[in-house]
Formats: sequence, structure tokens, C-alpha cells
Amino acid sequence: MRQPSLVLHDSGVEATVTIGRPVADVFDFYRDFRNLPRFLGDVMAIQQLGATTFRWTIEGPLGVRLKSTIRLTEERANELIRYETTSPPGVRTYWTVHFSPAPDSDGTRVREVLNTPFGGLGRGALALVGKPPAAEVAANLRRLKQVIETGRVTDTDHAVAGKFDGKARDR
Repeated sequence: MRQPSLVLHDSGVEATVTIGRPVADVFDFYRDFRNLPRFLGDVMAIQQLGATTFRWTIEGPLGVRLKSTIRLTEERANELIRYETTSPPGVRTYWTVHFSPAPDSDGTRVREVLNTPFGGLGRGALALVGKPPAAEVAANLRRLKQVIETGRVTDTDHAVAGKFDGKARDR
């Protein structure tokens, strides 16, 4: 399987993967936030609170479960999804996911940009607690590709232990 390309910026990380499905299929799958726990390594559950607001249950280091409220801030069908945490300004996390036809194929290029609070310092702190953003974004895109193309996930890098092998803990 071709690995996602990865780029580091001052403000965040970016990874890109090509998925062997049409843009509309990939966009629709990703836009249904109920699908995100199927490939995001630390997101255990998502509850819709309103038209554009969701409560994510995330398992962090040492098995600590956290809840975070996420708001969809922009959507352009078959092109872009942008969402962010509802934390106070300055400590928000921002995701931008771009969808475009893959050159020379019938597939879809998915490019995700993750901006974490406090830039490089924030990314460094996350890496110290075992949550390196660059590696996590790339692993999440690999799993997105797997679940869309094959219906199952085999990549367990940067994921909650047991989540994708049927041994996930219920807590």
C-alpha cells in the first residue's frame, strides 16, 4: 500500500493519500462523522449534538477517556470539510480535509491539514505523551484508505491498543 505523503508546517502537519474510489464516495464517507471512529485511532465514539456540533469520546495516553466538542465550520460538497474544537481561541485544534480527483486515476486524493494549539511547541508536547500529530495524521489516512477500499482496517499504528483487532476495551 502506498504510504501517505507527510509535510510539517510551522502551524501544523499535512498528509496526503490517494484512495481508489470516486471523490463523491470518499467525501460522503468522511462527512458522515459516525464513520470517523472506524479509522481515527483515538476516537472511540461520536455523538451528534446539533446540525454542525458533535461530541467526540477520545482515548488518550494511559487509557484516559476525554470528551471534546467539535464544530463543523465549513463544508463544500466533494471538495472540503473543515472542523475545529470548541475550546477557547488560542487552544483550539483545527482540521481541514481536502478532496480532489487523483491525477492519472479514477481515485481521490485526500489531503488533511491538522493545526494544533501552540504550533511546534504543542506538537512537541503531544509527541512527548505518545501522540505525535504528524504520525497520527498519516496513520489515520492510511486507515481511511483501508476501510474505504477493503472494508476493514489492518493498520494499528498510533491507535488505541486493540481498537482495530476486535479487542478494544469497553469502558
